[in-house]
Amino acid sequence: MINWMLVPFAQLTNHELYQLLKLRVDVFVVEQTCPYPELDDKDTLDGVYHLLGYQNDQLVACSRLLPKGVSYPSVSIGRVATLATARGNGLGHQLLDQAITECERLWPDEKIEIGAQQHLLAFYQQHGFKQTSTMYLEDGIPHIDMQRECKQ
Repeated sequence: MINWMLVPFAQLTNHELYQLLKLRVDVFVVEQTCPYPELDDKDTLDGVYHLLGYQNDQLVACSRLLPKGVSYPSVSIGRVATLATARGNGLGHQLLDQAITECERLWPDEKIEIGAQQHLLAFYQQHGFKQTSTMYLEDGIPHIDMQRECKQ
């Protein structure tokens, strides 16, 4: 079972922050062999929340929820990551479902936009996202913009 926490940056403990940054760097920089500016000054902005998923006191999943106007004109979800050793049992789907639920709670009646790695198109489509751009390279990795209409 995953225990979910939704926390603004200022309320993260030092230990939680360390685990969060380690997971993101392990996935996006090390695993994907992509040196890029992981610390992009968005984590600390007002209205940004960090979704943390713990299993047996270990951080196994995380994402960042951003209010509209930070990354996109709409609300957005980013930095979606799962621990490599915890994959294969639907954890990514649980994480995205939880992130969408929290976005709908925080910002009702708002669509959600994401910049998705292109190879994850079908994954995000399963959660109601539709492709809204052609492929573009971000840090050398093919990406597409996607959008999920607000729940009515």
